[in-house]
Amino acid sequence: MINYEVSERILTVTILGEIDHHTAIGLRTEIDGLVRKYSPLCLILDFSRVDFCDSSGIALVLGRYRLMKSLGGEVELIRLPENVSHIFDMADLKRLVKIG
Repeated sequence: MINYEVSERILTVTILGEIDHHTAIGLRTEIDGLVRKYSPLCLILDFSRVDFCDSSGIALVLGRYRLMKSLGGEVELIRLPENVSHIFDMADLKRLVKIG
């Protein structure tokens, strides 16, 4: 599940709950639909309300990175809990997306 807001071609999506194999598909579908609807220049993914994240979270970020890049935009990750930050650090996602 997500919450979102759009302001001046910036789409901020707050992910709620867990990101695993079962939830990632729905999250991907929801986020991609919003990107196509609002055509943001920047997609901000807020992880502050994520309770659990496995490698499906990495795939979620990489897929949104590819989508935004194909549309001429960028992705930024914010408010990563320590456990999520650790997983993303191991995957070296900071090479592709801004982490703030």
